[in-house]
Amino acid sequence: MGISDSDSHEKKYGETEAPAVVGDVEVGQQGLKRNLKGRHMQMIAIGGSIGAGLFVSSGSSLAAGGPLFLIVDYAIIGIMLLLTVNALGELASLYPVAGAFFDYSVRFIDPAWGFAMGWNYSLNWLVVLPFELTAAGVTIAFWTDSMEHPVNVGVWITIFLVLVVVINLFGVRGYGEVEFALGLIKVLAVIGFIILGIIIDCGGVPTDSRGYIGGRYWSNPGPTQNGFKGFCAVFVNASFAFGGTELVGLAAAEAANPRKTIPKATKQVFWRISLFYIISLTLLGLIVPANDPDLSNASGANTKYSPFVLSMQMAGIKVLPSIFNAVITLSVISVANSCTFGSTRTMQALAARGMGPAFLKKVDSKGRPYWALVIALLFGFLAYINEAGSGGTIFTWLLSISGLSNFFTWGSICFAHIRFRKAWAMSGRSTLDLPFAAMFGVWGSWVGLFLNIICLIAQFYVALFPIGGKPDAMAFFESYLAAPVVIAFFIGYKLYQRTFKFGVNLSEIDVDAGRRDLDFVGLRQELDDERAMKAAWPFYKRWWDFMM
Repeated sequence: MGISDSDSHEKKYGETEAPAVVGDVEVGQQGLKRNLKGRHMQMIAIGGSIGAGLFVSSGSSLAAGGPLFLIVDYAIIGIMLLLTVNALGELASLYPVAGAFFDYSVRFIDPAWGFAMGWNYSLNWLVVLPFELTAAGVTIAFWTDSMEHPVNVGVWITIFLVLVVVINLFGVRGYGEVEFALGLIKVLAVIGFIILGIIIDCGGVPTDSRGYIGGRYWSNPGPTQNGFKGFCAVFVNASFAFGGTELVGLAAAEAANPRKTIPKATKQVFWRISLFYIISLTLLGLIVPANDPDLSNASGANTKYSPFVLSMQMAGIKVLPSIFNAVITLSVISVANSCTFGSTRTMQALAARGMGPAFLKKVDSKGRPYWALVIALLFGFLAYINEAGSGGTIFTWLLSISGLSNFFTWGSICFAHIRFRKAWAMSGRSTLDLPFAAMFGVWGSWVGLFLNIICLIAQFYVALFPIGGKPDAMAFFESYLAAPVVIAFFIGYKLYQRTFKFGVNLSEIDVDAGRRDLDFVGLRQELDDERAMKAAWPFYKRWWDFMM
């Protein structure tokens, strides 16, 4: 059988006939629907979460750390994500279960830790949704600020919230199609910016009075800003920009053929990191000075100061800033769409495991966890509190819950993979039995876990000693509130269950539970056949398969 013959694989090994079960909810005909195709999964991996974190918050990162720290920190987070997503790809292709990484923490680390990670991840997306809706509304101000009577941002929030509701009426297929279309637009926009950035830096824009720029801004104002604090400060913005990369693992339960699509989607992360982040940010640091006053105002909810748009305005280009701002608006809507997917699927899986209210596990005939979806959309209404006098303060505290969420999630994925490999070996299995083995193995997960811990330490340092300020308790908890929330969930579960032992017994784990492939012997033979066929390929074809 050829490696692209996914339809015959499903018929041969019963992927569509044998639903994976999580708790007492099936993932199949009666539950969540497997409607995500290969193109959906690959676009979710490449461009699914490219949004305000890259297009806007990179401006404050450039101001805080300078062009050198901007590249170095994003590269470190990118390497960490590459290692993490490889570990997740191995787990998700073997266990394409609802809940994904929280479920892996429950099985291979500790149920209490899995409980904490599941609700931490759900809360992260729940509070980010109103933030993204607000950001989408604020993007419109780029065009309306000059109007005598600009439309109130609440009107735009309503329009975008209705749009998110409409998308979710079509279930997971609606999510997949929207992400594919918007992801393609974002990818083309970044590629276009890379080409434009090279032209601007080389002095090829007639309207740019600066002429040839080269490495001018690396000399003045310099490659770094704010010393070690600047280096540490960029970490959090970088993690926000990469947030959502793990959604490809969460989507595995609703993928038509995860054994084929998850490995391919995992490999796309390399190109996303190197092309869409590192190259574009390198050019950004060349054509926009780090001391530009507008950069310090760049935040996830203030796209008027996007460094990408600013670079075009500084070059005297008239039309492109509006076009790119429209891309930013679409990208924010895309992330809002991901918010509802991430939160609803995680809450449904938590409830199915008995770790949440039972009504949340209900799924309708179209595969939508409708009660979880109602709760997620109700959280969207929190975007309106920004219209109140004290709304900004409340909103800041809500967002602080999600501040460290990504580091906890990614670190747990790496540690769950480490524990899984040990349990897999204890059961007498080898990596040859895996549908997809992480390219960097267990050592990659150890490095990924270490980098996540370093990022948490760096954020603790900056939260305690902020740039340009003195230690302040309120400022500290605004940056680090997620940590005590996770600890509270963990200890609360332990107390409720009256169990104080940490860690599951790996020798007692059933490593076959949750697998979608039924014929293990047949699968091993198929994998061996594929490896033999690939070994006979010419070098260029093996290289292409390895990278793509």
